Amino acid sequence: MNKNDSQKPKDAFDDELINVLYQRYAMGGTRFARWRLNFMFWSKKMLWVGVVKSLFLFKRIVDILASGVLLFCLSPIFAATALAIKFEDPGPVFFSQKRVGKWGKYFTMHKFRSMIMNADKVKDQLLEQNESDKGVIFKMKEDPRITKVGKFIRKYSIDELPQLWNVFVGDMSLVGPRPPVPREVSEYKNLDRRRLDVKPGITCIWQVSGRSDIDFEGQVKLDVQYIQNQSFWGDILILLKTIPAVLLGKGAY
Repeated sequence: MNKNDSQKPKDAFDDELINVLYQRYAMGGTRFARWRLNFMFWSKKMLWVGVVKSLFLFKRIVDILASGVLLFCLSPIFAATALAIKFEDPGPVFFSQKRVGKWGKYFTMHKFRSMIMNADKVKDQLLEQNESDKGVIFKMKEDPRITKVGKFIRKYSIDELPQLWNVFVGDMSLVGPRPPVPREVSEYKNLDRRRLDVKPGITCIWQVSGRSDIDFEGQVKLDVQYIQNQSFWGDILILLKTIPAVLLGKGAY
């Protein structure tokens, strides 16, 4: 210790801490300590990556099994809905649309058709009547494009059932942020794009918290909250909350 060091306050030195750090990281010389630190860092990183990947794998297995069973068990509802759609408005039973999935990957999402045939063209004429404050998403409580059967199946989310096939093939998951259309994504801000960090889902946290009554910023906030805190039991809770939300039809239009 030189003369200048001796003039420093006593609490500026902690010999015990220095000894602990040396014994933990520098025994065997600095080169050995560097190798050990690198080994500790990479081993912990690989362990973490392994845990995360195993959780996603488990979620994928659950998605496949659950969607497969539901597709089989709900087949009578599929048939009845298809007949009702055909009876009211002849045309395709299913409505297929390009959506944006995980990391911006496009996929084709399927729904039971709940609108008239030229709904997309009519939408362009209704944009000025958009009831969404932010304008990123389009919402109208009395949308003239929706058929009578469509209003019923949308209220109880029956129109979303064909997305079980999207889950089965891996485009979607049972739980996750709702998949946006490319037009919406083109208007996203940087924070909004966080929604694309995971696979989109059939149901999500904001759908069990108010559905269409929640504005766009509220949806983004809840989706980001879900992504940051997602867990298997959290997904189970959302699925359980989806049942009364669908039966009551609150906020659906």
